[in-house]
Amino acid sequence: MDLILFGPAGAGKGTQAKFLVERFALPQVSTGEMMRAERASGSDLGKKFDSFMTQGLLVPDELVIELLAQRIAQADAAKGVIFDGYPRTIAQAEALDALLGRSKRKIDRVIALNVPVDVIVDRITGRRTCQACGHIYHVRYNPPPSTGLCVTCGSDQIVQRDDDTEKKVRKRNDEYLGNTLPVLAHYDSQGVVAKIDGTGTVEEVTQRIAAAFE
Repeated sequence: MDLILFGPAGAGKGTQAKFLVERFALPQVSTGEMMRAERASGSDLGKKFDSFMTQGLLVPDELVIELLAQRIAQADAAKGVIFDGYPRTIAQAEALDALLGRSKRKIDRVIALNVPVDVIVDRITGRRTCQACGHIYHVRYNPPPSTGLCVTCGSDQIVQRDDDTEKKVRKRNDEYLGNTLPVLAHYDSQGVVAKIDGTGTVEEVTQRIAAAFE
C-alpha cells in the first residue's frame, strides 16, 4: 500500500506519520530529509542536490524522482511507503504516478489534513527546536525544560527557527494553497482522498485517520 500524507506545514503530518508507520509497517519517505542525507553523503546525486540547494534554488523534479526511485526499490519499501510532503505540484504527482506505475504500484490512499491557517500559525510560532538533535517543543503545549537543556540530548541549543515567524508561516501557507492544494484534486479524481479534520488533540486526529481505513 502506497500512501500520501498531505497538508500544509504545521498540519501535523510528521506526528501522524508515526501512527501510520506503526499501523501498516511501512517506511516514511520524506524527500526533504532524504535530499539532505544524500547531500551529506557526498554521492554523485547528492552533489547535484548541493549545486541547487546552496544557491537557494528548487531541486529539479527529475532529480527528486531519481532519489525516490532508489528509495522505493529498497527491500523495506517493497510493500509500499508513506510519502510525507511529496508531491507538491501536479507535475510531481504525475511523475510519481508514472514511477509507481513502472512497478505496477499506485497511490492507494491520500490522507489530507485540513487545518485553519490561524491554528497553523499558533502551532509553528510557538515551536522551539533543539538544534543538536531536532527534538521539538512548544511554548504552550510541550514547553522546553526550565533548565534550558534538551530532554533528549542535553543540549542548550533550543531555539525558534528563523522560518517559524508568523509572517513566514502565512507566506508558506499561501504558497501551499496556490501551488500544492491543486494536487489534491488530481488524486480526488482517482477516488483515493480522505479529508481529515486536523484540529484537536493528536489522539483525536489519529482516530479520524484510523476511521478512514475502515
